[in-house]
Amino acid sequence: MAGGDSTPPPYHPTSKPSKHTTTTTCKKTNLYTLVALLCIISYLFGSYQQTPSSSAATTTTTKTTLPTCIQNPTTTTSRTSTTPRKPTHLDFTSHHNATFPTTTTTTAAATSKHYPSCPVKLSEYTPCEDHTRSLRFPRDKMIYRERHCPSKKEVLKCRIPAPHGYKNPFPWPSSRDVAWYANVPHRELTVEKAVQNWIRYDGDKFRFPGGGTMFPNGADKYIDDIGKLIDLKHGSVRTAVDTGCGVASWGAYLLSRDIITMSIAPRDTHEAQVQFALERGVPAIIGVLASKRLPFPSRAFDMAHCSRCLIPWAQYDGVYLNEVDRILRPGGYWILSGPPINWKRYWRGWERTKEDLNEEQTKIEKVAQSLCWKKLVEKGDIAIWQKPKHHLKCSQNSRPFCDPQDNPDKAWYTDMKTCLSRLPEVSDNDETAGGALENWPERLTATPPRIYMETMKGVTPSTFIKDNQLWKKRISYYKKVNSQLGKAGRYRNLLDMNAYLGGFAASLVEYPVWVMNVVPVQAKVDTLGAIYERGLIGTYHNWCEAMSTYPRTYDLLHADSVFSLYNQRCELEDILLEMDRILRPEGSVIIRDDVDILVKVKSIVNGLNWESQIVDHEDGPLEREKLLFAVKNYWTAPKASNSS
Repeated sequence: MAGGDSTPPPYHPTSKPSKHTTTTTCKKTNLYTLVALLCIISYLFGSYQQTPSSSAATTTTTKTTLPTCIQNPTTTTSRTSTTPRKPTHLDFTSHHNATFPTTTTTTAAATSKHYPSCPVKLSEYTPCEDHTRSLRFPRDKMIYRERHCPSKKEVLKCRIPAPHGYKNPFPWPSSRDVAWYANVPHRELTVEKAVQNWIRYDGDKFRFPGGGTMFPNGADKYIDDIGKLIDLKHGSVRTAVDTGCGVASWGAYLLSRDIITMSIAPRDTHEAQVQFALERGVPAIIGVLASKRLPFPSRAFDMAHCSRCLIPWAQYDGVYLNEVDRILRPGGYWILSGPPINWKRYWRGWERTKEDLNEEQTKIEKVAQSLCWKKLVEKGDIAIWQKPKHHLKCSQNSRPFCDPQDNPDKAWYTDMKTCLSRLPEVSDNDETAGGALENWPERLTATPPRIYMETMKGVTPSTFIKDNQLWKKRISYYKKVNSQLGKAGRYRNLLDMNAYLGGFAASLVEYPVWVMNVVPVQAKVDTLGAIYERGLIGTYHNWCEAMSTYPRTYDLLHADSVFSLYNQRCELEDILLEMDRILRPEGSVIIRDDVDILVKVKSIVNGLNWESQIVDHEDGPLEREKLLFAVKNYWTAPKASNSS
């Protein structure tokens, strides 16, 4: 490795250090034979970069080396020439912001398997929330809106096309207020929610005035009203969850207050509401309160919110409010606006009787009391409850506690429960169950209570400090390869597919990006709770299945040892096809893994219409772990297909 700020050279499997020998001719012959064998193996794999001093012929009759440059992601590149090519570097810049040519496809290097384009009707395909498949399941408790993934035989082996005319989203913070119509071509909400100022259609764009069903005058003013009732200014509230989020204006406007919100909505009749949120650069996932726990750990959020989200909080023995209690931090807030709050004013407009609305509110109040919550205030259209800091003073009227063996952090396809999730024990009334958190931004670097209280096997405060230092070093190295990573405007929505302690996200917090931190359910240690205690957000996931999000969600994907974790568990090509589905055209990928795994990954990537290169580990070429940097080429469905 060269020192200074020079870009790390591509990893080259045949660049072995020479070993001089003065021994017998037999030993020389063995050495030459070994070198020759390595060269043959390298040629057959054909999936590594050649060094700048070497040259390779690219033909259609043999598996060829992949040049590290992208001349132009929209220009068809011929692979029939036998002229030697000199590699340069991957082009991480975007080229499709305002003007763009007609659809063309950049051909990747020759590969044994090419993954074709899926039919254009699947341009918004969400495998585990597919409408047709959902109809096979019960409508009771909205079960049919939950995750129902395709069987192995139903898994698609094709690449999801972007709609014709797709452009890179507007950079943040402009994206909060405007998005390209071509990217999410749905006008339904502009009609259905016109009076409520959710969204407006304006030529080739959508505009988001910031309104909502219960805040038609704008989310900013609505949040100011909440801020008059609880403290939103001094960092005690950092993480929030918005159930039934609409187009996520509440979460979008909280970001300017350093509060990051996980916005949740099902894929339902309000077509594409989560997709709009993600186009705006706001964290969101497809999700629903139905029969399974939400994919978050216990004690994750400082604040939960429902603004006319139409969730039946009082039904089913209060199981949905009980789930909010599980994911709410001790001392956290639950905010409710819309029916039945302020029913005396709105009952006619809601087309419900006074008696019905009064009964609903009474039932909600009783459920909240059974959770040991305290009602802080009801003013105008807003009511706020607070979860206790501990359970020392829970009355005898509270609901039964869950079995001590129940793990409140277990939340992947886990049934919701009506029992009260136990908080960690405390010794006195002033103590916060599970440990008190620092205010933001000190919370980011403070050792999470789950770590210093030794509730995560093998993870110590020393581990945490070393991980922070490691990721500062790694991000610095990443930026040498991909200089766009440190520039405002190029990336907004990032995904860390195996986040561990959230070090990747924490090292990027100074940039105008947000990171969805995924802790795989197969991980040796469940670290997601500690990630939330740092003031970051994330979700559990199994990468053998599709993620609960729309195509083209993320600008950059980061995969640290993901393929080693899932090797032999499921098909690596299915994980890469899912990555291709959720990655935007011209989006970037960083994969770090054992070199043998990366060889397999590289051979699959060559068939995905990505350009990629493997580079050495930040500690030098002797490390077995290598890094693969890639860019997804720009391509869309043909123009005629959009009208078919």
